[in-house]
Amino acid sequence: MALDPRLAAVRVVAGDVAPRLSAPGFAGIAKVICGQQVSVASARAIWGRFELIEGALEPATYLGLSEAEVRGAGFSASKFATVRAIAQAMVDGQLDFDHLETLPIEQAVAYLVAHKGIGPWTAEVYLMFCAGHRDVFPEGDLALLKAVGHGLGLDARPTIKEMIVVAAGWAPHRSAAALLFWRYFAVLRDQEGIAL
Repeated sequence: MALDPRLAAVRVVAGDVAPRLSAPGFAGIAKVICGQQVSVASARAIWGRFELIEGALEPATYLGLSEAEVRGAGFSASKFATVRAIAQAMVDGQLDFDHLETLPIEQAVAYLVAHKGIGPWTAEVYLMFCAGHRDVFPEGDLALLKAVGHGLGLDARPTIKEMIVVAAGWAPHRSAAALLFWRYFAVLRDQEGIAL
């Protein structure tokens, strides 16, 4: 808010925003993939079933699971395949999450997206919630685009290119700004009659 006084009004609506961290490594990236393009409630339910599958949270043992078993927890065929490709890359030594955490943010995103099935959103969300990077803003996240447009009183929802420029003003605390706007979005979505 010191970097951008406009965020003070957003914070009033959002209330307190706590950091959210998940386990790093294979379990963390699998959880991020689980949450792609589904509601938070659906992602929690699917993840709750998935993490109960014996061997699901380690790359070597995940490779031994059947597609039917993983899809039975709620993963789509593409999510099963993506997590399988990541598990194989880890087992083969091509994906090292300890190395990832030593990289600057731009290099860390590039390192992750070089692996099949990991796009920028997945990489950025992993880096925020699992690696604890403080300066990440997933500019392509639809909820964030809507929340920023509404919260800053813009005439229209920003494009991804516009969002990159706006979010640059929040560096080196872009992760905190993303959490603030996700919370703002959730509060407004849950209030009767308000839809972003």
